[in-house]
Amino acid sequence: MGILFVIATPIGNLKDITLRAIETLKEVNLIACEDTRQTIKLLNHYNIKKPLVSYHQHSKLTRIDYLIQELKNGKSIALVTDAGTPGISDPGTVLISQAIEAGTKVVPVPGASAVITALSASGLRTDEFVYLGFLPRKKGRKTMLESLAKEKRTIVFYESPYRVVKTLEELKIVLGEDRNIVIARELTKMFEEIIRGEIKDVILKLTPQNTRGEFVIIIEGKTNSGE
Repeated sequence: MGILFVIATPIGNLKDITLRAIETLKEVNLIACEDTRQTIKLLNHYNIKKPLVSYHQHSKLTRIDYLIQELKNGKSIALVTDAGTPGISDPGTVLISQAIEAGTKVVPVPGASAVITALSASGLRTDEFVYLGFLPRKKGRKTMLESLAKEKRTIVFYESPYRVVKTLEELKIVLGEDRNIVIARELTKMFEEIIRGEIKDVILKLTPQNTRGEFVIIIEGKTNSGE
């Protein structure tokens, strides 16, 4: 039986990868990735030449049997996402769980994560936090947003540039305009930006120019005083 290596890759700056990750990518038999066009940029940067198997939301059902069979045949596979840690809000979770079920050894190779990167520089409490992935777009969205008003832990989730302003406007209504939040975009890239402040002020700082790229939104938990 082969080994499935779950390898974190850079979220922006290609230098944000561990020596162990580079070494492992060079040693495995093949690499399962979301988008071969994205992964090949990283591999070319580090002069790594390995077979790539595209594994994403729409292909996972057809590729999972092949990948599991390769593991059973003794092949070692690296699972990577387009950016960050596999299995965190991406389809890699399914492959990982199936590999475990098949008796495969799963080895994590830690590294970059947008959630932890944003949290570390947020200035908000990090001893307890809840991560929500992407908020529901329609069904269950209102209920989810309303539940956040009572959450005492720091709240973290991802948001699309196309919905970030709308989401902040909704949060202002649900949480109150004075709740402290942090939004981080383009982390580790050239145009990295972290905006901190009360919701009403952060909204005013957003422009068409700085609502590009994927966002991490961090919300201060409800205080005992309710402020």
